[in-house]
Amino acid sequence: MFEDNEEVEIEALNLIDRGDDLVAQGKGKKAIDLYERAAQKYLELGSYIKIDELFIKISSIISKFKNNIQATYRLRSIVRKTEELGLKEISAKLLMQLGDLAYKMRDYETAAQSWKQASGHFGDLNDEDFSALSAKLLIKAGEAFERTTTDRDEGERLMIQGVMRINQVDKKYRKEEQRALKLLNMDEYEASAEKFINISNYFNRAFNNLDELSDTPDNGEIMKNIKSRLLHLQGEYLLVGALSLRASENRTFNPRIKQLGNQSLELLKESIDQLKGISDPTKLDKEDILRLTFDTMLLSIVEGMLGEEQLNPLEFLLADIENKIIIKKIKKSKFFQLSERIEQVGIQNSLDELESLSLGHLNKVKNILISLFR
Repeated sequence: MFEDNEEVEIEALNLIDRGDDLVAQGKGKKAIDLYERAAQKYLELGSYIKIDELFIKISSIISKFKNNIQATYRLRSIVRKTEELGLKEISAKLLMQLGDLAYKMRDYETAAQSWKQASGHFGDLNDEDFSALSAKLLIKAGEAFERTTTDRDEGERLMIQGVMRINQVDKKYRKEEQRALKLLNMDEYEASAEKFINISNYFNRAFNNLDELSDTPDNGEIMKNIKSRLLHLQGEYLLVGALSLRASENRTFNPRIKQLGNQSLELLKESIDQLKGISDPTKLDKEDILRLTFDTMLLSIVEGMLGEEQLNPLEFLLADIENKIIIKKIKKSKFFQLSERIEQVGIQNSLDELESLSLGHLNKVKNILISLFR
């Protein structure tokens, strides 16, 4: 058996030597065939480090081609074999290389999918050393998706997921939210509020680290969208914290409620401004418009909670938006229409409509929110 393995390894080495000679002669495509055959032999032997080396050789040749998308699919076939063998770390490293190569060749779809898969494999290893790399690859995948014409929403979602993971927000905030809701159901309003405020602080830290995470210099619009989301989440959880204190009906909390309400107001305004700051308004999709109008509705709720009008939420939203198509879409939103109703008849006379809407994270405390104004 040992002799058989030794013979296979000698055959693989011979194939590599012949491949190297072909590369020196400028016959890259023929060299790839030999390297692939060698890779197959190393797979049979279980010499996975050699596969990584061969992958680099093949990638180096392909990167010199002006356009050879088909060749990247051949690399995928090697990756699939390592995946079938359950070699997650090797598969992830190969996929990283494939993503880098595809991105250089402007095959952004393949790059995005490769980095996304690599992130998944590193994540599955449950190794702390790979945690940050897994998150970073999600961000890279998201940026690559943003360059495609079909998966821009997926790109934004992955980048948010990567930002939250690299800042260790994703697991923390879910656990903290469960604790906050449990405390709220126990009428422990102050303790619950502090949990919600902690969650807002998690998103604040993620927001502050955001600019360091992107490798792409021309992704200003992507970043505005992501910043808008993180600002929204900060503002929303501060609002929930304020409402938790308000639910206690303890007047000693009034200064704190006012402080949290004002902080929430400023964050929601900035969230709206970031999203409106996208240079091409036609890039505002249905989800963006829902977020804009949802934050506008939250501004109305904050002002209702504070009992004072610091701005007109609807005028603030529509200011500087000149695209008539976007304005028409905004005005059709159920959240915009609710904000209009609140402006016309007040929040107390809009509670039935508010109760009927899905309010995202606020859904979990909606009944308390409604009871505050009844």
